[in-house]
Amino acid sequence: MTTALLSTAEELHARVRRGRRAVVMTMGALHEGHATLVRSAREIAGPDGEVVVTVFVNPLQFGAGEDLDRYPRTLDADLELAGQAGADVVFAPSVDEVYPGGEPQVRITAGPMGERLEGGSRPGHFDGMLTVVAKLLHLTRADVALYGQKDAQQLALIRRMVRDLNFGVEIVAVPTVREEDGLALSSRNRYLSPDERRTALLLSRALFAGGDRHAAQEALRARAREVPSTHARAEALSAIGESRAAADAHAVATAAPGGPAAVRAAARQILDDASRLDPPLELDYLALVDPADFTEIGDDFTGEAVLAVAARVGTTRLIDNLPLTFGAAS
Repeated sequence: MTTALLSTAEELHARVRRGRRAVVMTMGALHEGHATLVRSAREIAGPDGEVVVTVFVNPLQFGAGEDLDRYPRTLDADLELAGQAGADVVFAPSVDEVYPGGEPQVRITAGPMGERLEGGSRPGHFDGMLTVVAKLLHLTRADVALYGQKDAQQLALIRRMVRDLNFGVEIVAVPTVREEDGLALSSRNRYLSPDERRTALLLSRALFAGGDRHAAQEALRARAREVPSTHARAEALSAIGESRAAADAHAVATAAPGGPAAVRAAARQILDDASRLDPPLELDYLALVDPADFTEIGDDFTGEAVLAVAARVGTTRLIDNLPLTFGAAS
């Protein structure tokens, strides 16, 4: 299949559309994580639909001192990877095409949700992100748009914008793609030296430690719910040696710290160890949040949550997260 490379919205709008148009937005430097998004888009669009991959390095998302100038630009390789993954079109507009007349005077604001975590570390970042996403949704006239879960706060804000501002677009989340060693795929991984990469692996290990603690707690709580509530049932269980196991389950499931606090503690222990490595991992934040608004959850929280982390290794800033569900079996 030949993948068309287009640079103007006029060219894109001139294409004949028969089915749904599925859009994957990128800033280029495509890797296997992007390819997974494109393949998912291909499945959603179907044989009669169209998959469009946008490649645009958005200057509004970069703050002072960030890596706009050195952000990798590999359009030829991006076109090849996108085509192999099933894209019909790579839409690579210029800055003038997206922002005719210069930076937009009217922008979308992310509000309080955009000031937390990533927004606190990168002021204005999410305003720029939402502005360009809104522009690209209009320019591509997407029916469905796919985003990776690695950028969890970005995904949550896009979903909120689409809902709050009544965009007629379906938003689909695709799970994070990881390398064999667990490091989340990112265009910024190429900046890491071998020693820095070894330190960076502690990001995902911290999340997995928190996830393991969470899984153990949920399993113990499920076991505790099966503990006998009557004397007769207790005697029956005791006869087959399960009373001690049931009692242990109760004790651990109700012990303090538990729940979100224990998950945070398990992850933080790994991150504390990483801070003493050479080179060290410099933690920006570790948070366990409600994906509806990215506020920290309390110990009595039930439902979906996100364990999120951001840190710097050398000059490279990395983010990662792990979705969790509290009280799933209640």
